[in-house]
Amino acid sequence: MDYETLLNLQGYLKFFLVLIVFIIFYSYAFSIYKREKKGEKNFEKYSNLVHDDSIKSDPLEQREKEKEINEKESIK
Repeated sequence: MDYETLLNLQGYLKFFLVLIVFIIFYSYAFSIYKREKKGEKNFEKYSNLVHDDSIKSDPLEQREKEKEINEKESIK
C-alpha cells in the first residue's frame, strides 16, 4: 500500500468512527428523552447531586423498608 491509500483509509475510518459515536450518543439521548416522557425516571433530581452532596442533604429516594413502614402506618 502506498502512502495516499493509507491516508484515504485513515480518513474513512475516522469518518465511520465519528458516525458510530454520534449514533450511540443520539440513541442514548433519545432513550433518556423517551423514559422522561413516560415518567419512568426523573433525571432532574439526579442532576443536582453533584452540587448538593453534603451529608445533611435529604436522600433522593426512600428505601424499601421505609416505604413499607410508611404504608403500614397509613393503614392503621
